[in-house]
Amino acid sequence: MKKKIVKILMPVLMLAIFSGCEKMLEVTPQSSITEETYFKSEGDFEPYVTGIYSVMRGFVNNVTYGTERGEELVVASNARFSTAWNHILSPTTGALNYNGWYSAIGHCNLLLDKIRNFNFANTGNKSRIMAEAYALRAYFYFDLTKIIGDAPLMLVPIVDENVPLLPRASSADVVKQIFSDLDSAILLMKGMPGFSASAYPSKYRFSYGAVQAMKADVKMWSAKVTGGGAAALNDALAAIAEVEGTGVRLNANFKDVTGLRAATNPEVVIAAYYNRDELGGNYAVNALPFQALVTGALNLDSIPWAANSGNAQGAYQVSPLSRSHFSENWADKRIPFTWVQQRSATSLGYFWITKYPGTKYSDDRFPDNDIILYRLADLLLLKAEAYAALENAPECVKNLNLIRTRAGNPNYAGATDKISLEREVLKERGRELFFENKRWFDLVRFHSGGSINVYTYVPNLIGKTTPIYWPLNATVLANNPQLKQTAGY
Repeated sequence: MKKKIVKILMPVLMLAIFSGCEKMLEVTPQSSITEETYFKSEGDFEPYVTGIYSVMRGFVNNVTYGTERGEELVVASNARFSTAWNHILSPTTGALNYNGWYSAIGHCNLLLDKIRNFNFANTGNKSRIMAEAYALRAYFYFDLTKIIGDAPLMLVPIVDENVPLLPRASSADVVKQIFSDLDSAILLMKGMPGFSASAYPSKYRFSYGAVQAMKADVKMWSAKVTGGGAAALNDALAAIAEVEGTGVRLNANFKDVTGLRAATNPEVVIAAYYNRDELGGNYAVNALPFQALVTGALNLDSIPWAANSGNAQGAYQVSPLSRSHFSENWADKRIPFTWVQQRSATSLGYFWITKYPGTKYSDDRFPDNDIILYRLADLLLLKAEAYAALENAPECVKNLNLIRTRAGNPNYAGATDKISLEREVLKERGRELFFENKRWFDLVRFHSGGSINVYTYVPNLIGKTTPIYWPLNATVLANNPQLKQTAGY
């Protein structure tokens, strides 16, 4: 999303989204600017859906839920972790207020409600905007159910004081709704004039390939977590095949995975756009060190540091466990673009993360890499995971080796029973997708599938009984008597 998107976002979403759902399912009606003066012309819908993408980017840029609870990070110089990292969660500590998700969902609902019977001169534009709205709603629900499991299903816009108080639907039912939205998006896209599966009009918005990528991800979650079983595994494989058919390909050089902007990156399916002057930097700001921390380093040129501590916090470093995933081959080509250890004349220092190094400008370094939602390597490893679960060892190994080859590693030659392969896929995902905000959800999926015990795998979970899903905070529960606290709290 470039600067002009933020300018469009301001008059629409400042008055609509941020004045919208103030309390979960007990909300202030939509702003009168939306109801009385907006959605009056065909041109009103495009900036509205664009604004929702900017909201999605905020979720993409939050590592509290997808990263901190995993094993990837430990403290560097300045602690910036939430209670998620220590797994100290309770109804009064670190509990979730999910207003933001339902605000975003509510605006998808409103757009879909207003656009259905609106006459467009360009019917292709109408189908595209509707498809993107369905995909966005699916994204928000998927992100939410991975965090809290069961969640209320709100599928109608809130435009007056008649606000329904809904109970939590089962996570399986939430996933069914996500599939319905994704299938609606796919059907609308296929019905557009001149449809081409290989078209990526923007790598920063949902395209046919991006919707299929999310469908594959949700199918794998369904297979392992919500009882989808073999049927969901096969559906995931079918969705991945659709993405492969769009023409995406692996970068020859792993450096280009995050080094190239998504718009020109052949491996990226969809990403969130960043630049140095737009709404601050991305979450890598906490991983990059500031100058005072690296003064005197002998390998300073290899460390992505910034002079201004506002651009680099030095809070995270790669954990010993994540580094150990690479111990099979310390010449793995991904290592220089994953971490670098600071060296001085007399000692070794922090293991700084280099996955999202930002850009070095004439005045300073800024954490402005695009944040990747889906890329081909991720999907090939989901494919390997599906084949492992289906006990198709040859196909699992074949896809593992596609990733290993680029990294300069030999073909996999280990055990090929189901559990061994699943654990190897998890390890490979740890190497390939480090710091891409997927690790905790990967661990939950493999834990639910029975190949690991997350309570003995994640160092900060050992000896704890903190549930997989987050608790709801007191405000959320007080506003809706239909809600029950997350199990285990």
